[in-house]
Parts: sequence; structure tokens; C-alpha cells
Amino acid sequence: MFKSLIEKLRKPSKPEFAPPAPDEPFAAIGDVHGRLDLLEELLAKLPADLRVICVGDYVDRGPSSVNTLRFLVARPEILSLKGNHEDMLVGFLDNPEEKGPRWLRNGGLQTLADIGITGLNEMTRGMKLREARNEMKTAMGDDLVAWLRALPVLHETGNVAVLHAGADPSEPIASAPEKTLIWGHRDFLQTPRRDGIWVVHGHTIVDAPSAEDGRIALDTGAYATGRLTAGIVADGEVRFIST
Repeated sequence: MFKSLIEKLRKPSKPEFAPPAPDEPFAAIGDVHGRLDLLEELLAKLPADLRVICVGDYVDRGPSSVNTLRFLVARPEILSLKGNHEDMLVGFLDNPEEKGPRWLRNGGLQTLADIGITGLNEMTRGMKLREARNEMKTAMGDDLVAWLRALPVLHETGNVAVLHAGADPSEPIASAPEKTLIWGHRDFLQTPRRDGIWVVHGHTIVDAPSAEDGRIALDTGAYATGRLTAGIVADGEVRFIST
């Protein structure tokens, strides 16, 4: 009994979170991954006057990656954040031989096929990667590539932060490196923050969306499940809408 009491006293207490309190209500949408059909369906379900934020990963794995980007470019009222898949795509455009193989292994093949670039596989190297990069840049166009490069990685409002993957729970989110926000941190899902900030995120697929321990998880694996999820975050409440 005494041993368990000592262990309990040594264990850090679980922080209590005040309810989310954004400056204004908004809807955050999880990872789209080329499912433009689901994105359009989900947007039609949201209140027309609600601010919409997408948490990143618009490309790869699904069938309509480039058209998803074009759709978002044409909807500037939607705040689009950068995910790690956009980061990989930019890496491929900048340095196909070094960055291409990783992107191809993680859905890049589907994005290339989406614009008619086929005949590659996860082992493709050298000249074929450079040729594919050139075709990709031509198909996307300079404006779309520039938009992709300029995507922000963080939106903060009240006691809520919206980002793609995660953040170091022991450090201020505002000073977090871009890489951490779009690729995640090893402690993010295990250790609650102690600054009272709620983090809205995608990146990690969950069976069902949730809002607990200061984390609001939205990635319901749309490309595989057909369920794209939005979390509506208002003063004191979070509710979810899915396709």
C-alpha cells in the first residue's frame, strides 16, 4: 500500500484543461489525401459562415491530389496549412534524386499517376526521377508550386493551436520548428501539455475523432475509409462532422 502511494505521489499529476476558447468558432478538416470528392461533400455540410482550416496532407494516396490543390488555391477563404506530404512533394520538386524515393514510397506514385506520369515504382532512381519532376512542375504550373511553398504551418486562436502533426509538449508552440509541426514529436501523443493550449491536428490516423487531454484528433484515414472529418471548435465545445 505504501509503495503504491509513493509511486502515485512521484507520478506527475495529469493537467486539467479549460474548455477550448478560440477567438472565433472555426471548423478544422483532417487529412484529405487526394479525396477531393469527400472534401467537397464535407464542406457542403458545414455552416456557410464558419471559418474553415485544413490541417494539411492534401496530396498522395488518393486519386485527385493535384485537383485538390487547385481547388484549395481557388478557395482563399479556406486557410490551408502545410502537412508532411506537401513537404515531401516540395522536396521532390527541389531535389528529385535525394528526396524523391521517400516521397514515392509514401504516396507520391499516386500523385504522379494523377497527372498521367506512370511507369515509375518505389525503386526508380536517376534520370527518370528528374524527368518526372520536370513533368510534374509543368503540369502544376508556377503559381501552384509557389502556393505550395508558401503554406503556413500554424494557426493560433485563443487557447487553441491548429497544426498538422504535433508539437513538443514541453515547449511553446509558437517557437516550435516547422519540421516538428508538420512531422510530429515523439512525446506529443503521450504527454499532455501544461500550458492549457488545445492542439488540433491530423497526421495520425484514428478510428474516431476525439477531443481529450488537450488534443483534438481529426485524421480518420479518408483515402482508405471514405471518412473525412471536420472538428467544429467553438467557445467551450468541440463537435465532429464526417462524410
